[in-house]
Amino acid sequence: HANWRLNYANKSDVTMTIIRLIDKALAGTLIIAMVSILLTVIWQVVSRYVLKDPASVTEELSRFILIWIGILGAAYAYRQNAHLGFNLIVERQSRKVKRLLLTCVEVIVIIFCVLVMVYGGAELVSLTLELEQISAALGVKMGFIYSVLPLSGGLIIAYALVNITALWRNNNKESA
Repeated sequence: HANWRLNYANKSDVTMTIIRLIDKALAGTLIIAMVSILLTVIWQVVSRYVLKDPASVTEELSRFILIWIGILGAAYAYRQNAHLGFNLIVERQSRKVKRLLLTCVEVIVIIFCVLVMVYGGAELVSLTLELEQISAALGVKMGFIYSVLPLSGGLIIAYALVNITALWRNNNKESA
């Protein structure tokens, strides 16, 4: 029995190490995207007003980077617990009820992400790749741009599962 607990703890440690690596990669990606959009917009302004020859790709590139920042940023905000939430009702409940309510919220988030972001996003990616939809200025397949939806949905699902595990593990430790 003690070996099972040790093995479970090791699996948990490995899982959290992977989650921390994903956190760092996500944060790094968002930082690079923010710097990229800043440089792209600066170049657009310089080329338009200083050089009097606006770059043709900067507007589309900045728009695509903004899409990725917004959708990946949602996953990052979810992980950091920085998203909007209405917790007035939850905070007034007992520890048991609070844990159940928070678990229900996480399950609803998972269902939404599976249906809308992962499934719907994958369908959108597949359709735009199948139709060979290409962006006007950059010539990039739009399916690649839209691939941020299932990617971010998968991240949010993983984070929701981590949250559920933490809710039940922490409560069990308090009860023991």
